[in-house]
Amino acid sequence: MARFKAPCFPAPNITCKVYGGNVTTFSGKEIGFYRPFPCHNVNGYSYKVAVALSLFLGWLGADRFYLGYPALGMLKFCTVGFCGIGSLLDFILISMQIVGPSDGSSYIIDYYGARLLRLSINNETYRKMPPNP
Repeated sequence: MARFKAPCFPAPNITCKVYGGNVTTFSGKEIGFYRPFPCHNVNGYSYKVAVALSLFLGWLGADRFYLGYPALGMLKFCTVGFCGIGSLLDFILISMQIVGPSDGSSYIIDYYGARLLRLSINNETYRKMPPNP
């Protein structure tokens, strides 16, 4: 997965000790480090369109056809959205961005704001231990 590095500015008067033993006190105006962020590729699938299709035409499978899942779309079409239960479940999953485009790309979101990210624990996760009384 491609990553880009964003510059991070530590708060003023933060003192850091690096691996070599050097101590640095930051003023808040210099770059302290670069944090890698994953790049999200998009292929033209709009989040608003996917949610609208799921809400209004989900019982016909239009949301799954739009996102590139033709077999599931046809199954939803033939069963009238799994009698409504599948349509409701798909609306929730698409709204929470758990189900996305079939090619693995991200949605195009027209606003800058909160986005749901699936959190997971891996070898790069730092766990802060509670203080011992």
